[in-house]
Order: sequence, then structure tokens, then C-alpha cells
Amino acid sequence: MSALAASHPLDVTAVLDKVFDGARLGPEEGLLLLERAPFLELAQAADAVRASKHPDNVATYIVDRNINYTNVCVANCTFCAFYRRPGDAEGYVHTVETLLQKIQETVDLGGTGILLQGGHNPELPFSFYEEMLGAMKARFPKIHVHGFSAPEITFFSKLYKMPVAEVIARLKAVGLGSIPGGGAEILSDGVRQRMARGKATVREWIAVHREAHRQKLRTTATMMFGSIESSQDILIHLQHVRELQDETGGFTAFIPWTFQPGATTPLQDAPATGVDYLRVLALSRIYLDNVDNIQASWVTQGLKVGQVSLHFGANDMGSIMIEENVVASAGCRNSTNEEELRRLIADAGFTPKKRRTLYEPAEE
Repeated sequence: MSALAASHPLDVTAVLDKVFDGARLGPEEGLLLLERAPFLELAQAADAVRASKHPDNVATYIVDRNINYTNVCVANCTFCAFYRRPGDAEGYVHTVETLLQKIQETVDLGGTGILLQGGHNPELPFSFYEEMLGAMKARFPKIHVHGFSAPEITFFSKLYKMPVAEVIARLKAVGLGSIPGGGAEILSDGVRQRMARGKATVREWIAVHREAHRQKLRTTATMMFGSIESSQDILIHLQHVRELQDETGGFTAFIPWTFQPGATTPLQDAPATGVDYLRVLALSRIYLDNVDNIQASWVTQGLKVGQVSLHFGANDMGSIMIEENVVASAGCRNSTNEEELRRLIADAGFTPKKRRTLYEPAEE
């Protein structure tokens, strides 16, 4: 617990009152709630913010698929069990035909989009990405491609010696529809130096999203916590997201999830619990007052905690996850289908509504 939170125990009620009054919190107030607010009172405050933004009592979800086109990567993140170094016998690069088959399976299940991400593979030419996207849009013009995280875009910029703006413009020209928030981990340079030194820096992650927004591409923001970060680092992360959203308005959603130790090197004494997750989720809903949607992470937390998340500020249950490889490679394997996800939403007291990637309604 920080000295700040310990020295202001009587301020928690006043800060919660500010939340119910619709006022914006500062970083110190956010930290105080994260560390000291009573669990259920924090939930009530987050639920009130959710209800004010989504008064129709709807909880959304999407049918899509996570496709990892390659697992070859040179970023060397300490927390990742998915990647393989160049030359590793378990490394792969999917052919375009394999990718198209995966999209066809998604469409057959009622899917409307794909999340397309991969490792930092130094062996692929930039034309690989342009041809891949071009083939996808030619065969499936209605499929939304939500692809290439900010670290991937930064990696492309450095490897192919192109400005970030040119990388994004060329990918957009051949079918990229939006950019996911992956690779953010914790937007604090001290943390990133220890766990993701080979990835984009905080400044670079922000710059990619700013440029995407400038080019009229919407993006999401994420946070992976429960590793080596402090409570202050979590607030720094939320502050970065809120400030860029104030500037551009380009984020559609925020998705926090917990580090999955599984098959990776342990980074902390004990993994984050479901209670830890719900506290951070609730604070995210409260603090990010300019982001419309907060997504539950049932994939890392399990379906029951995902269901409870709808009463801790989340208004979206994310994807049914036809395919997921990164978290699964760390040993976390939760799965569902559309029927079960709709039932879980309804049982939690909400009306389930299928959406598309940019949160527009999907045709039923």
C-alpha cells in the first residue's frame, strides 16, 4: 500500500461521492480508490458510471476470431509463452490460404471480424502484410480486420525504414479497419524496461494510436497488470489513455486483464486474484470517463468472474473467442459459445446484444 493512500483514509467517501456526482478524478484520487475503497462500494460506483453511459441495460459481445499469422518474434518479452525465436522448429508463418480458411470458418459461425496479430518477425517483407490483407478483403469484403498492435506497427516502421504514418496508411489502403490495443502491458517505462524491453516504448505506443486516430482509424486500449507493476504504475497507464482520448477521441474501448504466469517465468510472488481484477476493472470504468466501453476479460478470469464484471463497470463481454493462442499458450484455457455467452449476460440481469468490431450493432 502506498504512503499516499495510508495517509488519507477518510477521503475515500468524499472521492466516491465525486464519482456519483459525475466529477472527474485526479491520479491521487484514483490511487486512493484502487488501494483503499471498500470492495462493494467501489463496485457500486463503477456500476453507476456504467449505467450513466449505457442506460439501456444492454451488455454487448462479438463473434470473431483471434488469428496469429506468425509466432516468430524477436521482442523477447519475459512474460510471453507464445513466441518462438527465428529458426525454432516450432515457429510458423501461416499461408494466405490457411488464413482465408480460418476466416471462412469464422463467417460460417456468424463472425463479423477478425483480430489479426503476430510476432515481431524479421524474416517477412512488408509486401507479405499488404498481400495478406488484400487477399482477405478480396475474398471477404464485409469482414472487419482489427489488426497489428502498436508494437507491431513500430517494429514495421523500424524494420522497413518507413515512418509510422506511412505504415498505417499503406495497411489501411489494403483493408486494415482498426488497430487493437495489444502490446500496451503497462504504460510505464520502468516496467517496460524490465518485462518488454524489445517492444515499443510508452511514447511509441501512444504515437501509433495518435497517428491511427489522425488517419480516422479507431483503436482500442488494453492493460495487462498483475506482474511487476505498482498501483502507481496502473494509474500512470490509465492517465496516458485518458489524456490521449481527451486529445483524439479515437479509442472505442478499454480492456484490462491479468498476467497469466502459466508456462512463463514468474514475475511476482503470487498471481493477481479475481478480486484484484475486479478492483482494477471498476477503477478503469471510473477513471476513464471519456471511454465509452469497458470490456470484461472472461478469457483470463473465467466465465463466472466475467459475468460478475458486468456489475463492476464492464458493459461488454468481448468475443466468444473462436480461436485464441497467446493466453492459451500460458496455460489459461477458457472457452464458450454464443448461446452460452448470451445466457450468462441474461442471467446477470442484462440484455445481450451482438455487435461488430467498432461497437455498431450486428445484424441479428
